[in-house]
Amino acid sequence: MERVYVPATLANLGSGFDALGVALALYLEAEAEPAESDRFHYSGEGYVPDTPDNLVHEAFRAAFARAGEAAPPVEIRLFNPIPLARGLGSSAAARVAGAALADRLLDGRLGREGVFAVATELEGHPDNVAPAVFGGFQLALAQPLTHVPLAQPDGLRFVVAVPGQPLATAQARAALPAQVPHADARYNLARAALWAAALAQGRLELLAEAARDRLHQPYRLELMPGAAEALEAARAAGALAAFVAGAGPSVAALTDAAASEVVRALADYAGPEGRLLTLSIGGGLTWKAT
Repeated sequence: MERVYVPATLANLGSGFDALGVALALYLEAEAEPAESDRFHYSGEGYVPDTPDNLVHEAFRAAFARAGEAAPPVEIRLFNPIPLARGLGSSAAARVAGAALADRLLDGRLGREGVFAVATELEGHPDNVAPAVFGGFQLALAQPLTHVPLAQPDGLRFVVAVPGQPLATAQARAALPAQVPHADARYNLARAALWAAALAQGRLELLAEAARDRLHQPYRLELMPGAAEALEAARAAGALAAFVAGAGPSVAALTDAAASEVVRALADYAGPEGRLLTLSIGGGLTWKAT
């Protein structure tokens, strides 16, 4: 039996729309063993039907296809602590898990790069997939498919406010305009570059500006009542940076010290049906035989 562990992720980091992401120390676990027919057993966050028509099996089959082989029937068990449809990369983690399980049965023929390629092709956006596979802060491009690790200063943690109600990624993408002003594109290019430079030089005081965005957050915040105020409250409470988590509706704040004030600042946004997560930066995909 093969088992893999895949981290949750935060994509975009504000200004790095569809390009920047980071892994979180919250891990999906999946295991597979040969079976007479495909079977799936889900436990954890939300509800996912126990049928072979799921993201993990989809990626498992795609990985075998990439290797030029037909996928054998497998029984997959998945434990998922990553909230669904909340902007924490649950779909990317599931797809990475499926491709990684296949790679183990293929004796590592695809490797991490192959797993990254398979999961990105299915997911469509590499900014969640790259940190899920490789860990830490990552810059990722889809065309050409590329990932570059960014520096990771010690002691950083994220406080994530996860509201009780989901927001479908398709809905969040539909809110974006087809065109944006040239000035907004220029604004984001400078701040996305600032993320990489600030991390490389340990200039953490620059991250608040680096996370500011004009390409996607202003439009998505209209779908997230109270989120704009929560981000401002987190900054006022001492967060190094604050931004929408992926496509939302969660929001995230980066801290380098005691996070209690930031936690309190985000508590109202999470609300009584949501939760607050304080997570360190995660490593990438890992696996072991059981």
